[in-house]
Amino acid sequence: MRRVRRRRHHSGFTGHQDSVITLTETECAVPNAGSSRTGRKQRGSRWPVLLGLLALCYAVAALGGLASTDAGDTYNALDRPAWAPPGWLFGPVWTVLYGTIAVAAWLVLRNPHGPTRTAMTWWSVQLLLNLAWTPLFFTAGEYGLAFLDICLLLAALLTTMVLFARHCGTAALLLVPYALWVTFASALNLAIWLSHT
Repeated sequence: MRRVRRRRHHSGFTGHQDSVITLTETECAVPNAGSSRTGRKQRGSRWPVLLGLLALCYAVAALGGLASTDAGDTYNALDRPAWAPPGWLFGPVWTVLYGTIAVAAWLVLRNPHGPTRTAMTWWSVQLLLNLAWTPLFFTAGEYGLAFLDICLLLAALLTTMVLFARHCGTAALLLVPYALWVTFASALNLAIWLSHT
């Protein structure tokens, strides 16, 4: 935490007056990549890191899509519970969620409070488990194994959120919609598995 102390002098009828203003850095603030007003050069831009993380997350989405080219037809043919969402909803939801997954990791890497290796390892684990679910469920039709995978994914994601919170609260909050969606998907996976056994 950076503290800046500024002393102000005031002369008048009340005499000499001092005031101290304390400024603190906002959590997860993103500093400018260029020079500050004082002329001191700040750290180089990390936008390429964000672009790399976005590319990685959307590559996982693309690989999942390749592994389940007929996912829409397969999903519509399943014996689903009445509360199952329509198939068209999954694409837009995952498009947004993969973006938040990438931005959350970027915030942690940009504003580390100590080593980030453990947090990013768990982030990578949940992403790999995310990648494994689609071929297990749609390509192999292994609903039981897919349910095990998504439970492990949820556990890895919750661990990631706890570790991210130590570095940047905003990063952990960005993963909340993802965690809620995975929880819902887990329940849907279980219902479909039970109806097909």
